[in-house]
Amino acid sequence: MIVASNSCLSCLIPPWTIRSNSVQINTSRQASASQITSTDSNSLVQNTNKRRCKCYDMYKEAVPFAEAWAWQKSIVEERKSLIDRNEDGLDTLIVLQHQPVYTLGTASSENNLNFDIKDPPLPIYQTERGGEVTYHGPGQLLLYPIMNLRFQKMDLHWYLRALEEVVICVLSSTFSLKASRIEGLTGVWVGDKKLAAIGIRVSKWLTYHGLALNVSTDLSPFSRIIPCGIKDRGVGSIKELLRGSNRPSSTSSYHDDDDDGKLIDVAHESLLKEFCEVFQLELYHQSVSILRYPDK
Repeated sequence: MIVASNSCLSCLIPPWTIRSNSVQINTSRQASASQITSTDSNSLVQNTNKRRCKCYDMYKEAVPFAEAWAWQKSIVEERKSLIDRNEDGLDTLIVLQHQPVYTLGTASSENNLNFDIKDPPLPIYQTERGGEVTYHGPGQLLLYPIMNLRFQKMDLHWYLRALEEVVICVLSSTFSLKASRIEGLTGVWVGDKKLAAIGIRVSKWLTYHGLALNVSTDLSPFSRIIPCGIKDRGVGSIKELLRGSNRPSSTSSYHDDDDDGKLIDVAHESLLKEFCEVFQLELYHQSVSILRYPDK
């Protein structure tokens, strides 16, 4: 199961971890605090049946992993401080792509790297999410939900299955691809190819990290690792599967002669729609700027 849960956010970074970035992130509006009335409640007190969720949507940008990671942790720390005062802010969804990077989870083994850890072909980070090694890069859409499961369901297995359901619905409704789960494994598959990897961290029932969907991703960097530690199955992308399928183009809003940008646009729109449906959320889009600093 691709999950790590702990009451604290501290992560142990092994000495072979590569690179650490200093980052400052400015957002246009701070989360408003609301009283938590019950851990069994389905929503905060508001005039809608759906929980409100701030959405920082940078899906066309390739953001360095370290910056997005630091941002998530800062939001979680702020939310935890509110919870300690019996308050809570709005849920958050961050949507983006990453610059090429390998990330390792709490279950990672160097045996699943096909390169010298001291001389990696790409930046590599040891993280506190669950799971094994994976690759992130342009053409892959990342959804990082920071949600309080007290207002969803306090069940980590349910949360993982819900994230899978988002992707399964996207692939079926938008691209006419028959996706499925595989018993004993986490993620979403079409045949024997994995299209979506899921790795999460949960602290005080606050989620972070999330899911990565290969849309038009260059899959060659996956050859340098054993993705998710699974040796007998491959990795695929929506683009690859659409080109290899014989389905009528009329069954999808994307056509094979469209460019990668259009494919990303279509997948992005569908992901947000299905995410809101599965988790019964209403998104409020927020502007964001990330101030990047060089390594020191």
